[in-house]
Amino acid sequence: MHPVFNNRVQFPSFYRTSPNEEAEIDGIVQILKHFGWKWVGLIISDDDTGYRARETFTYALTSYNACIAFSSVLKYNFYIYFNHENNIFQEIERTTANVIVLFISIKYTYSFAHLFSMYKMPQKTWITSSFFPNVMVYRQEELEIALNGSLSLLVQEGEILGFKQFFYGFSPNKYTKDELTADTWEKLFHCYFPRVVTYIPGRTYKTCTGNETLSDANLSIYGDHNYRITYRVYTAVYALAHALHKLYSAQPPANHWDKLVSLKNNVNPWQIPQSLCNDPCAPGSRKSKREGAPSCCYDCVKCVDGEMSNRTDAPECLKCPEDTKSNLQRNDCIPKEINYLSYMDSMGSSLTSITLMLFCSTAAVLGIFLKYWDTPIVRANNQNLSCILLISLMLCFFCTLLFIGRPTQICCLLRQVTFGFVFTISVSAVLAKTLTVIIAFNATKPGSKLTKYVGTQLSIILVILFSLGEMGISLGWMASNPPFVEADMISEKDFINLICNEGSVTFFFNIIAYMGTLALLSFIAAFLAKDFPDRFNEAKNITFSMLVFCSVWVTFVPAYLSSKGSRMVAVEIFAILASSSGLLGCILGPKCYMIYLKPELNKRETRVLIF
Repeated sequence: MHPVFNNRVQFPSFYRTSPNEEAEIDGIVQILKHFGWKWVGLIISDDDTGYRARETFTYALTSYNACIAFSSVLKYNFYIYFNHENNIFQEIERTTANVIVLFISIKYTYSFAHLFSMYKMPQKTWITSSFFPNVMVYRQEELEIALNGSLSLLVQEGEILGFKQFFYGFSPNKYTKDELTADTWEKLFHCYFPRVVTYIPGRTYKTCTGNETLSDANLSIYGDHNYRITYRVYTAVYALAHALHKLYSAQPPANHWDKLVSLKNNVNPWQIPQSLCNDPCAPGSRKSKREGAPSCCYDCVKCVDGEMSNRTDAPECLKCPEDTKSNLQRNDCIPKEINYLSYMDSMGSSLTSITLMLFCSTAAVLGIFLKYWDTPIVRANNQNLSCILLISLMLCFFCTLLFIGRPTQICCLLRQVTFGFVFTISVSAVLAKTLTVIIAFNATKPGSKLTKYVGTQLSIILVILFSLGEMGISLGWMASNPPFVEADMISEKDFINLICNEGSVTFFFNIIAYMGTLALLSFIAAFLAKDFPDRFNEAKNITFSMLVFCSVWVTFVPAYLSSKGSRMVAVEIFAILASSSGLLGCILGPKCYMIYLKPELNKRETRVLIF
C-alpha cells in the first residue's frame, strides 16, 4: 500500500488493513539488533517505497552503530536492465556481509526471482518484509533453497470465531447472482458454469454443481488456514519421540553408543550467522577507528601494559589501580607482587651468607688479637683501638641484616642510624690510631709539649668526640623527619616495592658526608705518617684502606640514586660490606699475616716503639 495513505490528516477516514512500512522497517531493525548484525547489505526496489526505506534504514542502523555494507536498487524490467542485475549479483558475491535486507515492492518480486534463477547466489541470510512469504508460494522452487535459513516478518494471524464454519458453508447455490463467486468456484474446482465459461479447444471441462465442498487443500494457497507448518512440527516432534523411545528400549548388544559421538556432531541446531564488518574486539583490546571506513568497521588494538578491558568491543581500555597490574591477556587487573630484598631471594641469601662469613672472619681476627694480646705487634698498634675497631666492624657487618627482610617501622628507624653510628666508630678508631702515631712521634722531639697527650686515654677521647658528631646528626634526623615504610607502586610496573623511605635525603647524605670527612682526615693523617721509621707503622695500610673506603662510597652515590626497590637496598649493603672489608683486610689483615707467617718479628727482643 502506498505510504501516502499514512497521512491521517489528508486521509482521516482511511482504514489500513496492511502493515505500515515504517513499522516493518522498525521490526527488521529490531531483528538485526537482536542478533547483533551490524554489517548488512540492502536491496531495494526502484520506487518511492524503496528509496524511503533506504533512508530510514540508514538512519535506524546508525542508532546502534551498524552500517550498510552495500545498497543496490532492483529494476522492474530485468530484460532492459540485465547488466544492472549482473552488478547486483557482483555486489552480493563481493560483500563480506552475511545478512542482506530485501525491501522491495510486490511487483518487483519476479525480477528478484529471476535474479536468483540466473545466478548461483552465495549463501546469505536474507531478511524480507511481510508480503514475501505469500509470494514464496508462487516462487517456491526458485527461492526455497536459496533463502533457506532466512527470516521474514509475518502479518499476525488469528482465528475469527464462527468464520471458518461460515466460509466452509459458502456455495454458489446460495448466491446465484454473484458472478465473482461463480468465477472463484470455477478456479477452485476446475469446473465451469455454462453461463460464464469460455471454451478453449483441447481442454476438458466438467460442470460445476455448486454442491462441491470447500476444504483446507483448496484454500491453503489463499492463506485462510495453513496447516502445513503445524503438521510438520507435529510429525517432527513425534519422529524424535519415537526415535528416542526405540533408542532407550534397545538391548545390548544392539546398542551402538560409539556412533552417538558422530551423530551428535552431525546434527546441529541452526547456528546464528555472524554479520560484522570485522570480528569483535575480544576482551583485552579496544576499538580503534579505521581511517576512511564506516563507523562499524574498526581495528582492534591490544590494551597497553597497565590497562585492561573485560568486555567485547570495548571503546577504551581502563587503567588498572596503582596496586594492580594487567594480566597477560589484558582482560583483568591482578594484584601486584610485593617486592623487597628477602632472605629467600638469591641476592638476599647471597648477601646474608657473605655477611655471616665476614662477621665470623672479624670475630676470628678479634680472637687472634686477644690470644696474642701481649705480643709486640698487637701492643704496637694500640690494643684498645684495635679491639674497638674489630668490634665496630663486627657490628657493621651484623647491621646489614637490618636491611634484609620485609621492611618494618622499627627496622626503618634503626638501620641507617645504627649503620651510621657504628661505622663512624670504625672510621674514628682508624683516625684516632693515625693521630696517636703522629702525636707519639712528634712527642719524642726535645721540648715537645705533646708528651702529655701520649697514652690510650687520648685515643678513646677522640673516638668518643668523633662519634658524638654522628650521633647529633642521627638525633636531628629522628626528631625532624624519620624514615618510614613506603609502598612504591610507581618505580616498577609489575611490583609494589616495599621500601624504607629515608624521610629526609639530606640527613641521610649528611651521615655519608660526615663519615667521608673522617675518612678523608684519616687518609691525610696516614699519608703524613707513612714515612715514620717504625717496623710496625701501619700508616701505609691505613692510607690504602681509606682509598678503598672513598672509592666505594664515591661509587655508591650514583649507583644508589639510579637504583630502585630491592636493588637500591642491595647497593647499600654491598657498599657497607665492601668498605668494612677494606678496613678489615687492609689494616688488620697484615697483622694476622705477621703473627702466623712471620713469627720472628713478633718477639719481645725486637725493639719497637709502643704507644
